[in-house]
Amino acid sequence: MDLGLLLHALIPSSTSFAILAAFFTYSAIVGSILPGKVVPGVILQDGSRLHYRCNGLQSLLLLVALLGMAAKMNYISPTVISDRGLELLSATFLLSCIVTLALYAAGCKSRNQGSSLKPHLTGNLIHDWWFGIQLNPQFMGIDLKFFFVRAGMMGWLIINLSVLARSIQDATLSQSMILYQLFCVLYILDYFFYEEYMTSTWDIIAERLGFMLVFGDLVWIPFGFSIQGWWLLNNKPELTTASVIANCFVFLIGYLVFRGANKQKHVFKKNPKAPIWGRPPKVIGGRLLASGFWGVARHCNYLGDLLLALSFSLPCGISSPIPYFYPIYLLILLIWRERRDEARCATKYKEVWAEYCKLVPWRILPYFY
Repeated sequence: MDLGLLLHALIPSSTSFAILAAFFTYSAIVGSILPGKVVPGVILQDGSRLHYRCNGLQSLLLLVALLGMAAKMNYISPTVISDRGLELLSATFLLSCIVTLALYAAGCKSRNQGSSLKPHLTGNLIHDWWFGIQLNPQFMGIDLKFFFVRAGMMGWLIINLSVLARSIQDATLSQSMILYQLFCVLYILDYFFYEEYMTSTWDIIAERLGFMLVFGDLVWIPFGFSIQGWWLLNNKPELTTASVIANCFVFLIGYLVFRGANKQKHVFKKNPKAPIWGRPPKVIGGRLLASGFWGVARHCNYLGDLLLALSFSLPCGISSPIPYFYPIYLLILLIWRERRDEARCATKYKEVWAEYCKLVPWRILPYFY
């Protein structure tokens, strides 16, 4: 595609904005009315806590079913997303900019002193816009931080399914595409099955909602994480049986580490006495878990995340670096986030954190980093 065609393809149409409007309207309404487990969030500094309705899995399955029926009845094309990928990308980027400007303006005007809505202004416009001003801003009773990350994960699957439909329609479906789609479906369904674990993650409990999170949730997750699928539409790498088995092994190990570490942390926060790997947990200073995966590395969950990201790219072979954009980006992001997290924990836990670092010297990958 030459530059002129690329720029033209990036111009959003009214159809792309209509697709986004329908998607977010569906997510807001269905997410508010479908039954689901109501999970209390962490206790904030002022003693308050938010509650999250974890019905993302039901919302996602219902959406897929509705889209499937609409495609079957020829109301919509199953390739409508893959046909308009670039313009949807630019439309979502514009929406992210508008949303973050609105969040910035609302945050500046806020006089609320509660932990969720208290404005945190540094005086640096770029910093405040990028990192956000408020911890948990809401719109019409909807927690926007939780809403956006759910929308991003749902959007990732919808894009992948449309790319898969395009591959089938063009008769280019390959073993690599099947493997990539399978891994992503399992990962996304697992995310929503354990959606309540998201309420105890760094993004939800510590990050304020600014451009960094909004762009990451609405643009980076659905469009960046699906690069491998787009690439496989025009490329058909040959995979050996050994490479397929190795790829499955990487995915399985990544999943066990990622899910296991996050589950241990979530359970520990709910019940600090719950056994880890069949034994009483080792706790530093009565606050920090040093058992299980958290006794292997201080951010062992990041290692699992990186292995999963790598498993999404391995079906593409090694002929091009493009499919590896996601794991490379994630490596840089998680090292940056790990450094920020370490600084925050050192300030918050002081000598307890120093003791934990002595007991668990490895940051992400044992004996390496």
